[in-house]
Amino acid sequence: MNSEFRIQNSEFNTDWLTAQAIASPDKLALVATRPHRSRRPVRSNLAYRQLNALVDGVCGRLASLHLARGSLVAAHLPSSAEYVALVHALARMGLVLAPLNTRLTSAELGAQLNHVRPALLIYDEAEPTSIPSHWEKMEAVGQTLTLQKLMALPPAPFAPAPMDLERLQSIVFTSGSSGAPKGVQITFGNLFWNAIASAARLGVMPDDRWLSVLPLFHVGGLTVIFRSCIFGTAMALHPKFDVDAVLRSLDEDAITLVSLVPTMLGRLMELRAQVPSSLRLILLGGAAASEELLAEAARRGWPVAPTYGLTEATSQVATMPPDEAARKPGSVGKPLFGAQVRILDALGEPSPNGEIGEIAVRGPTVMRGYFDNAEATAKAICQNELRTGDMGYVDAEGDLFVLQRRSDLIVTGGENVYPAEVERALRSHPKVKDALVVGLPDAEWGQRVAALVVADGITAEELLAHVRATLAGYKLPRVVRFAPALPLLANGKLDRAGARAMLLDLNEKSGFANLSVLL
Repeated sequence: MNSEFRIQNSEFNTDWLTAQAIASPDKLALVATRPHRSRRPVRSNLAYRQLNALVDGVCGRLASLHLARGSLVAAHLPSSAEYVALVHALARMGLVLAPLNTRLTSAELGAQLNHVRPALLIYDEAEPTSIPSHWEKMEAVGQTLTLQKLMALPPAPFAPAPMDLERLQSIVFTSGSSGAPKGVQITFGNLFWNAIASAARLGVMPDDRWLSVLPLFHVGGLTVIFRSCIFGTAMALHPKFDVDAVLRSLDEDAITLVSLVPTMLGRLMELRAQVPSSLRLILLGGAAASEELLAEAARRGWPVAPTYGLTEATSQVATMPPDEAARKPGSVGKPLFGAQVRILDALGEPSPNGEIGEIAVRGPTVMRGYFDNAEATAKAICQNELRTGDMGYVDAEGDLFVLQRRSDLIVTGGENVYPAEVERALRSHPKVKDALVVGLPDAEWGQRVAALVVADGITAEELLAHVRATLAGYKLPRVVRFAPALPLLANGKLDRAGARAMLLDLNEKSGFANLSVLL
């Protein structure tokens, strides 16, 4: 956490879960859903005293491994009650979590493990892809242990670590949507202020239940664990996004809040017209939501709160409440409590309202830095201000509009093309379900605009004729390719690198002239 936001005397005797177990022992803490051989998933409910007892048991078993405080523990696990308990146990023991993406290849996992060099790797023996012997070049790991064997160890006495807000809680790898993943160092202070800022914008009710379908290796999933614990509310955890299971949970579990990415919301609305009565807010982030999706959600009464955040800022930075989102589609609202947002030009100077530039964030949720990467840290954080690499602008009312990452900007013939603008034009055609725009290498123009489109019953020529009315000539896609679905990353974000690779691969095989259209 940035030193200017340091709280004096930030060391406390107990961690947040212990405090809640004392204050509200019988209040619901966790509803964990897990798959079952039958079609109906199994749910287990844990009160705060029960979750605290489970965590104490995990702490005793970790203590038997004699890990030094501050040691890093990597976890390659599906979301579960045991994983939540492990997260709390590592916090209580003064150990640092490194949650690993369960959808990575063996080579990618080996590279991340060699980078952070954990003292312990915990994996799930029930998941075939979780077996370390299948992972490539995993050299810098101390011990490896399955979660099942960890839970079977005889517990040993342990002394809890004081809750210090300056202490490192986790190293969370970025999604890699804009380059190689980097390990973001998140402190307990980052998590504390994230919870305070989120609650100040969204509100907290005593009976809140936050449905979490984002994986726990994603900062949006991890923060819900601590956010719920700090305020003594409940978390409903699903192992993955399954549209039927989510709809069932919304109907049966009295869910009041849920975190989703746009693709998830779209799939839910395909199957359900009306919002469940208990649901008061949908925190929608991870990727830009189309105006069409937001308009349809507003028409149906789904309480969508568009949000902007990133791992380096411990999730949320700005959020627009649902009652304002319909008035200003495309905006993610104003910065949260404690956060400051500036728009910077190419020289790093503040830009006037309405002008596009790089989004810079200052506040107590900004990461400590990238793990063992001083060069990337120095580039990202300048005078305690995070240079996000995202492009956007702030309007006269102070509301933020996010376009896309700077690395996604297309420069063709010296002109800047913002993919979000082209995607919006493509999606405005009634037969287009979704679109993703990237830049491809071009010997003459530097880059050419290329589009991957999900649509029914339309030709590329018809689509281009439609967007000519709203796009300047240099913004028109020179390549249009139709696909059944857009490629996604594990966290639900659009995979622009994957789309670019698909189009380049097609070029190598058959040449651009054999794609749907080449102008």
